[in-house]
Amino acid sequence: MGIIEGRNPVIEALRAGRPVSRILLERNIRGGNVDQILSLANIKGIPVEYVDRQVIERQCPAGSSQGVIALAAAKKYISLDELLALSRGKNEPPLYIILDGIEDPHNLGAILRTAEATGVHGVVIRERRAVGLTPAVAKASAGAVEYVPVAMVSNISQAVLAVQKNNLWVTGIDMAGEMDYSSVDFKLPAAIVIGGEGRGLSDLVRKRCDFVARIPMRGRIASLNASVAAAVVMYEVVRQRGL
Repeated sequence: MGIIEGRNPVIEALRAGRPVSRILLERNIRGGNVDQILSLANIKGIPVEYVDRQVIERQCPAGSSQGVIALAAAKKYISLDELLALSRGKNEPPLYIILDGIEDPHNLGAILRTAEATGVHGVVIRERRAVGLTPAVAKASAGAVEYVPVAMVSNISQAVLAVQKNNLWVTGIDMAGEMDYSSVDFKLPAAIVIGGEGRGLSDLVRKRCDFVARIPMRGRIASLNASVAAAVVMYEVVRQRGL
């Protein structure tokens, strides 16, 4: 199904019972049939999120959104418990990537592509204020979305606690980290947390991490693109584990 653009198309999709994972509304949107969209979404238990216009435009191929789009997953999500269970069947230490608010579909697609290449067991994304498994993400992943399990959770800090209870060490990547990322022992069961574009790790998620590590920067640019930072750390795991 992909992306449904425009107020009336979204309403008709909801009435028809088409599977919609999330609805994005432009901030301060008013009038017309917005109340009808909100009512239908509430009845069907579909998350609604208010975002800046550019977030919608990035995912809007036809340019006819009227400030409203509905998103369908390009692939079915699994629960965090299911993701953890999948790792128990592998004869290797678990490795997860947890994404704290990635909004750019190209970044998520690139992260999935690298995750597949490096043997990551799964990726965790959050339900709100983040991109889901849209067709744009699937395209950017070059097919990797078909092979990397993805769990969607409502709260990333709670997800961090859950993986810690399953004996994983959680490392947040942040330019203000107190240690070099290469000094983290990634041979142990591990989860790597990557923050959102521009904002980085949220305060609560940073506090929940066992370690907060930085990627050294020698140039004038203060930080790396989120997907590049994720790739750097994933390949450090590969190096340490000798995969």
